[in-house]
Amino acid sequence: MIAAYIRVSSRKQKSDSQRAEITKWLKGNGIDMRKVRWYEDKESGKSLARPAFHQLQADIFSGKIKTVVVWKLDRLSRRLRDGINLLGDWFDRGLRFISVTQQIELNGAVGRMIAALMFGLAEIEREHIRERQAAGIALAKKRGVYTGRQQGTTKKKPARAIELRQKGLQINEIAEGMGVSVRTVHRYLHQC
Repeated sequence: MIAAYIRVSSRKQKSDSQRAEITKWLKGNGIDMRKVRWYEDKESGKSLARPAFHQLQADIFSGKIKTVVVWKLDRLSRRLRDGINLLGDWFDRGLRFISVTQQIELNGAVGRMIAALMFGLAEIEREHIRERQAAGIALAKKRGVYTGRQQGTTKKKPARAIELRQKGLQINEIAEGMGVSVRTVHRYLHQC
């Protein structure tokens, strides 16, 4: 069976273009669409604590999935260490991995080297986004137009923290996956 993995960073974003590109690649390579299982997350790429990703991992480790196709390598992870460890585990299991838009199949030593470089670039890009955001906030504060989040509002949905905890994730994994502090996760878990 072939896995098609899609990820967007937030619930507001759409994954249609990723799905269309992957579908085009699958059909172009003569793959029967009935042999493709789709996995889709609407979570940040800075953590591997994502529901569909966990299901994908379980299916890979149980031997159901032999090939993983993604739109772009950074859909798996935007962290170098996580991405390298993940692909290393998958390659050790004989998994075939394809990144459609980058037109690469990552296997063997050369594939791992290329993946390391690409994951490193994805991590750098994520850091640049955070730096630009912080600079924008600092400028807005200086101008007096930024007051921050209103008291009593939440950055994320507290119910999501509870859902992840019920799935067995540790507090620090939930915090990283949701992009909030450990303290915030504790507050979410105790308020509901």
